[in-house]
Amino acid sequence: MRAFWARIRKRVAGGRIGVVFCRRSGAKVMGTEREVGTVGNLWRYPVKSMLGERLEEVLLTTNGVLGDRVWALRDLRTGRIASAKKYPVLLSFRALYDVQPTETGPGRVVIEMPDGRVVAPDDPETSEQISRILDIPVRLENKAGELEKTSIVRETVFGDVPVGKFKPEWTLDTMPDHFQLKRDSFFEIGSIFILTSGSVEHLRACQGGTAMIDQRRFRPNIYVESLGESNKFVEDAWIGGTLTIGERVSLDDFSGTVWCVTSTLPQEDLPRDLSILRTIAHDHNGCLGVYANVKAEGKIRVGHPITLSQPAG
Repeated sequence: MRAFWARIRKRVAGGRIGVVFCRRSGAKVMGTEREVGTVGNLWRYPVKSMLGERLEEVLLTTNGVLGDRVWALRDLRTGRIASAKKYPVLLSFRALYDVQPTETGPGRVVIEMPDGRVVAPDDPETSEQISRILDIPVRLENKAGELEKTSIVRETVFGDVPVGKFKPEWTLDTMPDHFQLKRDSFFEIGSIFILTSGSVEHLRACQGGTAMIDQRRFRPNIYVESLGESNKFVEDAWIGGTLTIGERVSLDDFSGTVWCVTSTLPQEDLPRDLSILRTIAHDHNGCLGVYANVKAEGKIRVGHPITLSQPAG
C-alpha cells in the first residue's frame, strides 16, 4: 500500500491534478502537489533587530525556530521594544548561541558588539554599554509581555515612500507611532518568515539591477532556493496551500509580509538603499515573502526538498 501511494504522489509531483494522500486522516483528496525548491539557508536571530546566525539545521516549533528572538531591548523611557526601524545601529550588533538551545534547555546567547567584543545579554553591564551606543536607556530582556509594542518614526518607517502605498487607510497624522508585536513574543506579525530566491531575483529585475538586493536585508528564517521561478513573486502561489519540508515538517496559513525601512538599512557590506523599498511598494504593494504557521513541528536542514500541496479549486 505504501508503494502504491508513493507512486501516486510521484505522478502528481509535476503539478497535475490527482489524488493526494492525507497522512493525518488517511483520506484521499483531490489536489495538486509539486516541488517548489529546496532549503537554501536557515537563519536565527537570538536578539530582536540584531544580526543573527546562519545554520545548517534548525528545529521548527509552533513558536518558530527554536531560540529565535528570545531576547530584546526594552526602551526604559517608553516601555516599548527597541528595533532597527528606529535605531538602525542595532544592525551593527550580532547575536548567536555559543551553547545551542534544546527542547529542555535555553542554551546560551552571546552578543558581538560593533567593536568586536563578545558579551553576555544577562550581564547588566551589557545593557549599559548598548544604552550608551544608542544614546537611550535600554535593558536586555528575555521574557515578553502579552502585548508588546515597538516604536517607529512615522516619517521614515517606510523610507521615502508615502505611507498610503503600504496602508491606504493611514496618513502621517493618523498612523500609530508604534507597531504591535505578536502576542506573548518579540516577533513582528509571524514567528516564521520565508523568502525565495525567485522573488529576490524578480525584485532585482524590477529594481533595474543597480541595488544590492540580498536575502540578508529581509531577515528570513527559511530562504528557499526556487526551482525555475524567477519572473514573479513566487510566494503568491502558496496562499491557501501547505508546504512540506523534508519528510514531516509542514507549514500553512501563509500571509504576505509588508516591508518597512529595515530592508533599506546598511548592514555588513550592504549599503543604505531606499530604492529597494520603493520597488517593493511599486511592484508588489509593499509585500515580499510570507509569514507562515508551523502545522507540523520537526527538524529541517539545508538541502531538504520543499513541496507545495494545494486543494483542487
